[in-house]
Amino acid sequence: MKLYLDPGHGGSDPGAVGHGLSEKNIALDIALRIQSILTSQYENIQVKMSRTDDTTKSLSQRTNEANAWGADFYLSIHCNAFNGSARGYEDYIHTSLSDSSTTAKYQDIIHAEVINLNQLPDRGQKKANFHVLRETAMPALLTENGFIDNAQDAALMKQSTWRQQVAQGHANGVAKAFNLVRKQQQDAPDSGTVYKVIAGSFQSRENADERVTFLRSKGIESFVDAVSISGATWYRVQAGAFSSRDNAEKRLEEVKKTGISDAFILAEDSNTAEDLESPSGYSILGKTYLSPEQMNLFVKNIKPDALELGIYYLTFGEYYGIRGDVAFAQAMHETDYLRFTGVVKPEQNNFCGLGATGPDNPGASFETPREGVLAHLQHLYAYASTKPLPDGYPLVDPRFSLVARGSAPTWVGLNGKWAVPGTTYGQSILGLYERMINSAKENLEKVLKEVKG
Repeated sequence: MKLYLDPGHGGSDPGAVGHGLSEKNIALDIALRIQSILTSQYENIQVKMSRTDDTTKSLSQRTNEANAWGADFYLSIHCNAFNGSARGYEDYIHTSLSDSSTTAKYQDIIHAEVINLNQLPDRGQKKANFHVLRETAMPALLTENGFIDNAQDAALMKQSTWRQQVAQGHANGVAKAFNLVRKQQQDAPDSGTVYKVIAGSFQSRENADERVTFLRSKGIESFVDAVSISGATWYRVQAGAFSSRDNAEKRLEEVKKTGISDAFILAEDSNTAEDLESPSGYSILGKTYLSPEQMNLFVKNIKPDALELGIYYLTFGEYYGIRGDVAFAQAMHETDYLRFTGVVKPEQNNFCGLGATGPDNPGASFETPREGVLAHLQHLYAYASTKPLPDGYPLVDPRFSLVARGSAPTWVGLNGKWAVPGTTYGQSILGLYERMINSAKENLEKVLKEVKG
């Protein structure tokens, strides 16, 4: 498959501007990340870019080049601007195309995958008479990734992790639309140990971002992962995850050849590590790994008479396809391990702070603990998915309709939404969940020693 990837604008044409950002730079950064993901993780794909740096190139030059190369698909990356109030994501195919055309089917697939990860309101799938859509001989799609003159969208654009997620969404869409086959050595393992190449760990996010930029300049794709260690936030730069130790060693050698001497391999259980460490693993939707007993035991070590909520988080988590054990960690974060030291009181059965804004408004109340957990999982579903709420249980979340559906598919995406300003809210939840995992491992090792003894 031959993909012509076109970062909009460039050189003397900055595109839209706002909040200290230029469209040409955001588009290029996202496009370079798309190229890296596709070429490093999938077989039989060639990517040709209209530009790989800040150079000027006319629209005709771009489409002529794509046509001459014989591209199978033309993907143009842009950002939007209007009046400062509009925000969200939208994409375009040419006005002459029907909704049943091949290009429209590609748009359907890519649109869904991008929206799943980009934390932006969905402005829909559209049609226009843009040059790159009209003058291309192959199916073509133009994406508008947020409004650069909107404060909320611009704040996201400034985050390298957001740009990585947007790129991942585009890559996922292209891979799905064209049935690309993932390279075996890059597959996330289903079981056993995952070996992660950590190319530095920093207390400064800026320093971590600089390390990622440096590695990318050397042809090594990486991303920043925020983790909580002993209550402090550290920013790890991850340059690969492998099921094979040998492959991890090869990547480590590549990293060290760039002059980074502090890189190392982190070996972890893939069942938990992939969910804590990789960008895709920040997803709210997913499998619950811890048992109800392990969840309950974790909180009882802190509050011996704590309610046993584990079974509800497992049951409702499995029904809605949500990580019930991470949701349990969120409940522990919100309630101070069910000690309710904040404005929400135990009798409210409100384990996630639904609607609580301060002493004068302690939030929603629920008749039973079971109903309170159900409301919690329904609220997470509203943020994580754009699909209709399954009707197996009644809607008890009083704020479900107030959520911008699918606006936070990841735990970190809840930052500034579930908690305001909450810039490290999701990281705190994942840090607490990591402690739950470690506690479960310690308890298991203790049991095994007793059995052997």
